[in-house]
Amino acid sequence: MIEQLHPRILENKDWATLLFVVTFAVVAMTKSAYETRFSEFSKLIFSDKYAKIYRDNNNLKSSFTIGLFFVQIISFAFFIQLTMHTFGYASKTDWILFIQIATFLLYFILAKYLIEKIVATSFNIDEFADLFNLQKVTYRTYIGVLILPINAVLFYYENIPKVIPLAIIGISLCISLYSYFISIKTYQNAIFSKLFYFILYLCALEIAPYYFLYYWITKGSA
Repeated sequence: MIEQLHPRILENKDWATLLFVVTFAVVAMTKSAYETRFSEFSKLIFSDKYAKIYRDNNNLKSSFTIGLFFVQIISFAFFIQLTMHTFGYASKTDWILFIQIATFLLYFILAKYLIEKIVATSFNIDEFADLFNLQKVTYRTYIGVLILPINAVLFYYENIPKVIPLAIIGISLCISLYSYFISIKTYQNAIFSKLFYFILYLCALEIAPYYFLYYWITKGSA
């Protein structure tokens, strides 16, 4: 009896391994170059000391922020793709899909930032908007760095329970809400002095974009 041989199809994970190595290297180099700052940054969820020390909007353009922004994009792109894979919408080893997700995230964040600058200038709240945006970037970056090692583990794990990405999303939302609470507490004087503009700013740029994004994704997958 002749045994029929079937070719074994192997998923290519080399691209992901390379990206994980690069992003972890960026985190390690950032930690080495900014030991004190990174130490305070790592305690962000337990203390608002980092937010108070590095509240100057010049920090938004520092190499510390830019380096970790790269990590943030890669980390979120991996998490989105892994979540899609867990719920049966995509393959976690599809590198073309990863590039599309990462590119979309990059353009979405940068476009949102530019629109915020335009709206802030129109409302004459440039300084407050810059500080508020720095606060958001800081906590968003913190979430990205936090879930990076989780992404690395989940990527090489075959059967990911659906509860894991849902739990991560829930924790991330809690951290985001906490960041808004800290921002409002830190800049309450500036907020209350221009409360009307702040509410318009919040509705137009912090609620509407994510609502329409959610609507677009759910409608597309229906």
